[in-house]
Amino acid sequence: MFHYGPMPPLMFLCMILFMLYGFPVAFSLGAVGLFFGVLGIITGHFDPAFLSALPYRFFGIVSNDLLLAIPFFTLMGAILERCGLAEDLLEGTGKLFGAVPGGLAYAVIVVGAVLGAITGTVAASVITMGVISLPIMLRYGYDTRLATGVIAASGTITQLIPPSLVLIVLADQLGRSVGDMYLGAIGPSILQVLIFLGYIALLSVMKPQMMPPLPKEVRGDLNWALVKQVLMGIIPSIVLIFLVLGTIFLGLATPTEAGALGVVGAMVLAAMHRRLTWQLIRQAMTSTSHLTVMVVFILIGATVFSLIFQGMDGGHWIEYMLSHVPGGPIGFLIFVNVFIFFLAFFLDFFEIAFIVVPMLAPVAHSLGIDLIWFGVLLCINMQTSFMHPPFGFALFYLRSIAPRSVKTTDIYLGAIPWLIMQLMLVAIVIFWPELVTGMLPGQNNIDLDTIRIELPTGEGLGGGGIPGLGGDGGIPGLGGSTEPAGIPGLTGPGGN
Repeated sequence: MFHYGPMPPLMFLCMILFMLYGFPVAFSLGAVGLFFGVLGIITGHFDPAFLSALPYRFFGIVSNDLLLAIPFFTLMGAILERCGLAEDLLEGTGKLFGAVPGGLAYAVIVVGAVLGAITGTVAASVITMGVISLPIMLRYGYDTRLATGVIAASGTITQLIPPSLVLIVLADQLGRSVGDMYLGAIGPSILQVLIFLGYIALLSVMKPQMMPPLPKEVRGDLNWALVKQVLMGIIPSIVLIFLVLGTIFLGLATPTEAGALGVVGAMVLAAMHRRLTWQLIRQAMTSTSHLTVMVVFILIGATVFSLIFQGMDGGHWIEYMLSHVPGGPIGFLIFVNVFIFFLAFFLDFFEIAFIVVPMLAPVAHSLGIDLIWFGVLLCINMQTSFMHPPFGFALFYLRSIAPRSVKTTDIYLGAIPWLIMQLMLVAIVIFWPELVTGMLPGQNNIDLDTIRIELPTGEGLGGGGIPGLGGDGGIPGLGGSTEPAGIPGLTGPGGN
């Protein structure tokens, strides 16, 4: 550790202490960075001119077209949150599955996945489904911990299913295509949904009393009218999903352009539900501006911190520690995921993506780890930041809308089985990378560092080199000797 001096670990520790104290993250990062920047100048780690890179970095943030996708997708989710689509989907799907034990839980998971694919925001999914489905589940005998757990978990699926905001940020930080990141996340997100559904199916067989079916007078008869109600909610959603993701995968639009299309599609859906009002648009734009400003300020603070951290040789310190973790790439991935799991107790996914990921990416690349695989794996892990007590935001959202009869301890304990299932997916993706990389288009895996270009030789045309130019070495065919200095063969030995 002290091979690179005590400054990098001390700087990292100060950042953690500032955040534990509760000071705003963006300003904590900026303050710690600037303070150690002054120390770095005093102690001779770098010249004052080193800090002249900061304005260019700030300009790079505000001029980054990719980050424009964040307000677009956030605005789309905010509009859909208020347009009535979720209510229609939950009502119809709940009645469709209501005849079987756990029918409402199945409906919540399925609708959570659909909402995740069209909103991209966890808060919208958890709050919307909690308001609609939690009172119904409690009214008809669902176990409190099961009901709260399935709602919180189905909302966090949003973080993994494209067009997740986390995947956009990770693609930017890892220097990879958002489209490839979305493609890589499809397999794990489908598997996550199947694991959740499998858990409900298993529990409905072992403990059906925890999730009784809905009474017939509530669910009604299964008829064409009910199926039509469900289709009327799902088909527009599928169209919007294609409008957003399909255009990206087909190369017809960038993520930013697809986000703009998604906003237009969300407005059309809101108009179809007769809820497109100026008040709805104003509320959606207000929540979007709050999130966007928060992201930009965190990114600016993280940029200050990371620049000074690199100036203190922090990058070498991180690489030295993590490249010597036993077990090679698999050992590195296990260590990193355990580290991020515990870090997520205190930081949210934006903070982890902006602060920690830039430090880890060079090490992962040096170990030969595919960065798309690495990014999707971190995204799966960062789902847990919403779920584990005591700071999981999904639990906070649920607590804010749950009836007073629901205890906070029930919400926390109900989240634990779903947290374990999320960690199961982390382990699966570590040992089965093809679940991510198998969805990616064919890539050229040639190592450019191993390429050698050999010029053709000619016989009787100058003793080697480019035929017909003459000479016996140096730059072949130009003439002259093979002296090690200069450009051989241009003006005599050594190129002098």
